[in-house]
Amino acid sequence: MLTILGFAMIATFLVLIMMKKMSPIAALVLIPALFCVFVGKGAKLGDYVIDGVTSLAPTAAMLMFAIVYFGVMIDVGLFDPVVRGILKFCKADPMRIVVGTAVLAAIVSLDGDGSTTFMITVSAMYPLYKRLKMSLVVMTGVAAMANGVMNTLPWGGPTARAATALKVDASDIFVPMIPALAVGLLGVFVLSYVLGMRERKRLGVLTLGDVLVEEEVEEKETESVLVGAGSGGSGTGKAAAVTGGSGSGTDADDEADEQKRFQVLDPNRPTLRPKLYWFNALLTVALLTCMIMEWLPIPVLFLLGAALALTVNFPHIPDQKARLAAHADNVLNVSGMVFAAAVFTGVLQGTGMVDHMARWMVDVIPSGMGPHMALVTGVLSLPLTYFMSNDGFYFGVLPVLAEAGAAHGVTPLEMARASLVGQPLHMSSPLVPAVYVLVGMAKVEFGDHTKFVVKWAALTCLVILGAGILFGII
Repeated sequence: MLTILGFAMIATFLVLIMMKKMSPIAALVLIPALFCVFVGKGAKLGDYVIDGVTSLAPTAAMLMFAIVYFGVMIDVGLFDPVVRGILKFCKADPMRIVVGTAVLAAIVSLDGDGSTTFMITVSAMYPLYKRLKMSLVVMTGVAAMANGVMNTLPWGGPTARAATALKVDASDIFVPMIPALAVGLLGVFVLSYVLGMRERKRLGVLTLGDVLVEEEVEEKETESVLVGAGSGGSGTGKAAAVTGGSGSGTDADDEADEQKRFQVLDPNRPTLRPKLYWFNALLTVALLTCMIMEWLPIPVLFLLGAALALTVNFPHIPDQKARLAAHADNVLNVSGMVFAAAVFTGVLQGTGMVDHMARWMVDVIPSGMGPHMALVTGVLSLPLTYFMSNDGFYFGVLPVLAEAGAAHGVTPLEMARASLVGQPLHMSSPLVPAVYVLVGMAKVEFGDHTKFVVKWAALTCLVILGAGILFGII
């Protein structure tokens, strides 16, 4: 009974948010509360919620101060060179922009933290997607899949959990998986190329000049703060940029002029701190280094980092209050979503639904599949890591699957490697706090993101699984 109710609760949640009948926050709170009553444990709802909130409180604190920290870094201009570099590569080509999103997300994912990856990626790419009227779910989907593949790094979480659960060395799991994961990452890049070509076909072939004309019109109508550097001057300069050059300039000069003026962040905004650029860069590098080396808990690191960044860049208290107010929307949306998710996970675990669901999945595996338990584990990792937390899967389900595989000669290392396959899909799970950072900052409905990304993320997982089998890794 608990198994059926567990799956019914998850299905109800997904259907309602995908059909936009409820907001994610309301669905995360009300649906598990209702099912908790159905289970007959309504009296314990308070305990389950408190347990869930307690377990996710450090994550919520980390996200709150991380948003403040990276928001301040964006305000002071730390990522402006990143944006200019992306612009130089992408220009106004939708295909290049989507591929650039995947590459940027993969590179930033090296720090092992999904929330950081999404904050930096969205900060750099969102203005481009918005200005060119590109699909924002393409951005969130590609970023989530690239981060999902890179999330398998030994310091990313899943590999360490698998190693701990099966008592094997993390490097013995990860290093042999590198070829399969590389194929998966290549698959994400190919998919981003295909999606980018689709966007290019939908929007037509764009040039920076075309976008500049539209930008000029929009600025006059809305008095937008997103102005281009050096946009003043006569209309001839603008016309030259649109038509590909005047008689006196070369194509290269025109292109350089266009790139210089196509700015997604106001180069004259009062929050810029050019004299403190290297301080902010070194502070960010130090913060990420401490995170990777695990010298302090991540919430503590971001709390200290946000306080230091605010104090140094904005020494006057009114300015600090203004920066906090500017990012209050993102902080409230994301932290509120995390605490709402705590209700969902608290009820799932407290009522025992997760345990019953896991045992049912193991029991329905035919006995004849015993010698192929690694393959079975790889396939099961897709739905199981989507419908439950990594902790629940790696510490609750994987040991049971590994025990069944061991009876048929399947080694724990093979089982551990196979268990990593579902991570590209897992990163879009409603139980992953980082995904709310992604959709919140991108201003995308969670249901829209889910409808778009699930099929592509599942395909990426199957590519990794197929490569692992082909290379003899799994």
